[in-house]
Amino acid sequence: MDNPAPLVHTAIAIAAVVVLILKAKVNPALALVLGAVYLGLAGGLGAERTLKTVNKGFGDLMAEVGLLIVLGVLLGTLLSALGAIDKLVTLLLRTLGPKRLPYSFAITMGTVLQSIFADVLLVMTAPLARSLGTRIGPGGLARMAAAMALGVEVGIALSVPGIGALALAGLLDIPLGIMLLYGFPLAAVTILLTLLLFSALVKRGFWNPDRDESAVAEGEAVVEGGAAVEGGAGFHDGAVAHDGAAARGDATAHGGAGMSGDAAVGEGGAGHAGAGVGDAVAADGDAGTARGDGTAPPLGLSLTPLLLALVLIATGAFAQVAGWDSPVVGFLGDPVVGLLTGLILACLVARRRLPAGAVGEAFGQGFRTSGQILVLTGVGGSLAAVVEAVGLGDLIKDSFSAGTWAPLALVWLIAAVLHMAIGSVTTSAITAAGILAPVAPSLDVQPVLIALAAGAGSLFAIHATSNTFWLLQTLLGQTTRGTLKTVTLTVSGASVIALGLIQTVSLVM
Repeated sequence: MDNPAPLVHTAIAIAAVVVLILKAKVNPALALVLGAVYLGLAGGLGAERTLKTVNKGFGDLMAEVGLLIVLGVLLGTLLSALGAIDKLVTLLLRTLGPKRLPYSFAITMGTVLQSIFADVLLVMTAPLARSLGTRIGPGGLARMAAAMALGVEVGIALSVPGIGALALAGLLDIPLGIMLLYGFPLAAVTILLTLLLFSALVKRGFWNPDRDESAVAEGEAVVEGGAAVEGGAGFHDGAVAHDGAAARGDATAHGGAGMSGDAAVGEGGAGHAGAGVGDAVAADGDAGTARGDGTAPPLGLSLTPLLLALVLIATGAFAQVAGWDSPVVGFLGDPVVGLLTGLILACLVARRRLPAGAVGEAFGQGFRTSGQILVLTGVGGSLAAVVEAVGLGDLIKDSFSAGTWAPLALVWLIAAVLHMAIGSVTTSAITAAGILAPVAPSLDVQPVLIALAAGAGSLFAIHATSNTFWLLQTLLGQTTRGTLKTVTLTVSGASVIALGLIQTVSLVM
């Protein structure tokens, strides 16, 4: 290692970002920008080139995934307003029965429903999951809680249109259709295997209802010890009601916006007067109130826009893999066209079946959500661009062999360490992938595998810094001890299982 300076400065920059977020309560977006500026200056880029690189990294990633994120969030918000989730869970229960429900529930959340914002998805499905948990036998609550944790987190990191998967695809210049073809089945198999293992543990006495479940009054979820939002800030004396509204009006976040840290700028706090999780989901609840008038469309019609978008994107990916060069297929299979087509169809359905103003309210919530996601994703691209510019990729290239296992294990490890420190799935995955992105073309590794390894690593050790952790504890009536089992242990297991599957795939590619 002739010149370790890039590695040293990158480590300092990442450590500084962590300290700024956790200790100084600096907004993660600002912390990432400051880290990128420091790295550029310390790495010898100079002031002018550093600023240009920061801007270019932001702009390049937004050019890749910015419009996709906006279209995906808007489509998910309309699906929420159309009441698709309740009907889908009812169909799964009726078709597959209660014993298979946790598996179908988790896989559906981790794949098809990933266009719906994570916090909204959790709050909308939690009452259903809790009531169904009593119908699937002993340990039912534990299995449903694990299913929700796996569905939300694994889907975000690995499955298009999950926010993390979109960002990783854009950062590593991976066609979104290819990311869908690899990530979709990987997410489903990972969720299935992990939940099978967790269910086996539950059957052997791993779950103790007396110690792992908390007594919660009907219609109210009490936070045990104060629920922390991603990045370490917590609620004080507040509670989150099942309908998504803040209970008693005093659930104010101490450290910033309480949107899911996996996709929101508020993970970690933007000052002491931020909005809490209840505020985030209450806004969506307003957009979805139109469901109560009895005119909501049937499930097939509600899900058709999303399914159409996924089919178009997958068709484009298959055509690319098969070498089928058709202008029509290339146009229709473009991810932007696919999501735009689905969004237009969703708007037509909503305008015909929901009261006047419902679509506008849903779009307003969608724009607020996507704006936060875009900022955090973009500044993650800025840091990755500076990492490339200071030459860390060349150092890694010289230090590791071109064998398949080393880069994938390294990117998984980097993402895992970053997630344990910061608590953000998306930020840790983007940063880890960005470190190896410069050398990806020169290694005997498919870029899509690097992206998936980063996503898998970012799932490791989800704990008290994660908003998902506290939402699942609160909404499903678990103790902290129980939530450590259903969220931390389970999703960490999924992280390791996913890495094993990725490594296996790499041996035959």
